Amino acid sequence: MKLRELVLRNRSYRRFHQEVPIEHQTLRELVDLARNSASGANYQPLKYILSCDPEKNAAIFPQLGWAAYLKDWPGPVEGERPAGYIIVLGDKIIRESFGCDHGIAAQSILLGATERGLGGCIIASIRKNQLRQALNIPDDYEILLVLALGKPKETVQVDAVGSDGDIKYWRDDQGIHHVPKRSLDEIILSEA
Repeated sequence: MKLRELVLRNRSYRRFHQEVPIEHQTLRELVDLARNSASGANYQPLKYILSCDPEKNAAIFPQLGWAAYLKDWPGPVEGERPAGYIIVLGDKIIRESFGCDHGIAAQSILLGATERGLGGCIIASIRKNQLRQALNIPDDYEILLVLALGKPKETVQVDAVGSDGDIKYWRDDQGIHHVPKRSLDEIILSEA
């Protein structure tokens, strides 16, 4: 699959075939993509917690916010929850700030997941204190992101932003998740 196709297939999936497992080795391979990605000043301050265990997943799930624009949707129901998670942490002993390293890592992981027929969602809405307690995460690590992963159970469709300029994603009556995107001409301010 070419990079453009991977990027276009890589959507934020929030409903999964929970019964389809993700192997621990797959999570390791996805983190290895992140490990080999760019890092500011090559500090490499990111660390990861992997979970494909249903009990551990059950401890992670309630600590996450799922879709801010879908006000009446509390998140995926049992049977549609992620089969795995990768928690991205910043090691404060290595560095106090993490720049955009976690964004680069998350994109690398999700592109790798897409290549494998999986999908995911980058989640920054995290009850960090509760997650820290649930997983006994030491204070030396800042919780940056949680990546929810699994075999997608929903269709995500990219639409053009309408004339009203509304960029909020939404679901239609068939459960298709619509994501408005600005046009290329709108986001390029100047061309030589």
